[in-house]
Amino acid sequence: MKDKLIIIGAVVVVALIIGAYLFVEDTEEKTVLTIFHAGSLSVPFEEIEKIFEEQHPNVDVQRQSGGSSAMIREVTDLDKIADVVASADYTLIDSMMIEDDPQYADWNIRFAKNRLVICYTDESKYKDEITQDNWVEIFSRSDVNFGFSNPNDDPCGYRSVMMFQLSEFHYGNNSIFDDLILNHTDITITDDGYNYSIHTPETLNPDSKVMIRPKSVELMAQLEAGALDYAIEYLSVAKQHEDSGARYLTLSEQIDLSSIDYKDTYSKVSLEQFSNLPDKGKTIIAKPIVYGITVPTNAENVELAIEFIELVISTEGNVVFTNAGQPPISPAETAQINNIPTELLNLVTEV
Repeated sequence: MKDKLIIIGAVVVVALIIGAYLFVEDTEEKTVLTIFHAGSLSVPFEEIEKIFEEQHPNVDVQRQSGGSSAMIREVTDLDKIADVVASADYTLIDSMMIEDDPQYADWNIRFAKNRLVICYTDESKYKDEITQDNWVEIFSRSDVNFGFSNPNDDPCGYRSVMMFQLSEFHYGNNSIFDDLILNHTDITITDDGYNYSIHTPETLNPDSKVMIRPKSVELMAQLEAGALDYAIEYLSVAKQHEDSGARYLTLSEQIDLSSIDYKDTYSKVSLEQFSNLPDKGKTIIAKPIVYGITVPTNAENVELAIEFIELVISTEGNVVFTNAGQPPISPAETAQINNIPTELLNLVTEV
């Protein structure tokens, strides 16, 4: 009997020791990897996060999403610390982080593409009528409302506004921008007969015809709730919401900012973003939609950040993006090849 008690006691002690070890291991503080990214990257980055955390059990990936301009300003203007910054417009990283003084990054990788579409649902007015040829007329109807994201914060927003001006060229209709943007917001435009410059004030003041939200993905909830008939979105976002009832209309390449073949046409349109900080307003020239990613110079976890980007631009990452309806650029591209971390050199090409 005494021997049995000794054995039971020994088993209990061992169990307590193992339990204590597992508790300490489980509660050990993980390294936090902070990612600031465009809202339109939420779905693929959620999957990338899962894969990365499986590969790195002691890392907690924490993502913050929003309009790309706003996310970058979190780092450059508000001194927030991010290990990775991913923008829906790679040129924002160039202009706001690399070319600015002080410099917040010294390299930038272009890793994915996208295109603009018109998103709607089965509850949208005239959903059975809308086509590539008549969407302008549908949008102009008095009982129809449409939305886009804030052009001061989000690339999808300024690309949407640019798309309305590009539509004037494509359809040979000089009243599209006036009828759909000027008459319903405080956004203005000037031109010299060839180049067009859009100006976005701090307060956009949309009327009931137009809905503006900080980031494009927020418009999907409004569509699905029946509060919005149509929204200008990225194709990837539209595809990711198909299971929730989203439908979409593709647009001509001349206006959807998807094709390098029309880069000269796109470049006739620019947009001046408002900023309440001196010399922080940016003039953005319309161009094909390309995403960029970098590690800021003040990142706290540089090695892990590089590994995260390595996963994003790897073959495995390309599959994630393809499944999310967003074409990857493979191999990824950079204009700063001499500054690219050694670990990423075999995955990028110089442009």
